[in-house]
Formats: sequence, structure tokens, C-alpha cells
Amino acid sequence: MATSQAERLRALIGTQPVIPVVRIDELARAVPMAKALVAGGLPAIEVTLRTPVALDAIRLIIDEVPGAIVGAGTILDARQFDAAEKAGAKFIVSPGTTQELLDAARTAATPLLPGAITPSEIMAMREEGYGFLKFFPAEQSGGAPFLKAISAPIPDMLFCPTGGVSPSNVATWLGLPNVACVGGSWVVPDAAVKAGDWAEVERLSREAAALRA
Repeated sequence: MATSQAERLRALIGTQPVIPVVRIDELARAVPMAKALVAGGLPAIEVTLRTPVALDAIRLIIDEVPGAIVGAGTILDARQFDAAEKAGAKFIVSPGTTQELLDAARTAATPLLPGAITPSEIMAMREEGYGFLKFFPAEQSGGAPFLKAISAPIPDMLFCPTGGVSPSNVATWLGLPNVACVGGSWVVPDAAVKAGDWAEVERLSREAAALRA
């Protein structure tokens, strides 16, 4: 299962250096935002379930934005996992891990990117058969030096650091041997989203997509 989970997620998101982590408050912004991200070279998008319209936004983007690979983030329990999968999410992201989520993922067709931050949590997920994990909150949990140190004793695990990743430190994160991609919200800044400045979102996306060009 470990190889399968890691390979499936790498195929979906691991070849893209930055996964946009987006919060959609107004449904009308979902499609133009996603179109700008896809046009900028970041088709894999994590829509967080932090707003009432998040599930509708996932459905809308899938229906109206060709090429978008839409995942659901901030999944906390099996009910949310099921709702996101039914909405069409191609991957599921959780900030941490519970037995309930693991049980839901075990029978699901949609791969789970579960969160882990301590050596014990990482080892526990490895035993469960997971080879690709979310490292969250990344900067607050020891940052790149911590994850680099983990790569020596646990070399076969891949990570997507999220939380505090920014243009000023993204190159450091992406330079680690155990980092497949990072999650970031800087490519969809609030000011640009509120102003409907999708050209700016596309510009930032192009810059992020070129980090591993």
C-alpha cells in the first residue's frame, strides 16, 4: 500500500513544486481563480474545507476548469472525507491523522495525504503503509532543518510541507531530498483575489511553477 499511495499522490501532485492551498469564501471566485492557477502551470489545487461553499467550489471547478486537479484540504473526519470524495476531489489532505480517517481512506478510491510532524507520528504512518505525508505546520514544527534531519533515519518517506512556506524559504524546502512539493497560499494573495486580479494570480503561479523547471 505504501508504494501505491506515494505513487498515486506523486502522479497527481508530486511533479508540481507548489500546491496552491486556497480558501474560497465566495463561489463566484472559484472558477476564475482556478483558471488562473491552471494557466500559470499549477493545475493541482487544494481547496480547504474551511468555508460553507468549499464543496460547491470543488464541484464547480471540476465541471468548468479543464485540466484542474482538485483536492480537498482540512479534512478532519470520515464524514468530511466522504463528502469531499463525493464532490469529486482527486486527493484528500488532512492536517493530522486519526484512526477514523485511516479507516475511511482504507476503503476509498481517493488517496489521502495525511499530516504528521513528529518522528513517532511519521513512523506510525510508515507502519500503516503511507509513504507520502503532509508536514504541517511546517515552519512552526522545526522547519526545514527538522525535516532534513528526519531524512537520514527515515529516508523512504516523502513530504509536502505546508504552513509558513513562502517565496523567501521555498527554495530551501524544495532542496530537501525528502520533499516532493510544498503547499502554499502566496500564489493566491487575498488582495488579488478580492480585487479579481487573476492576471496577478497567474503571474505568481508561473513563478512558482518554474521553481523546478
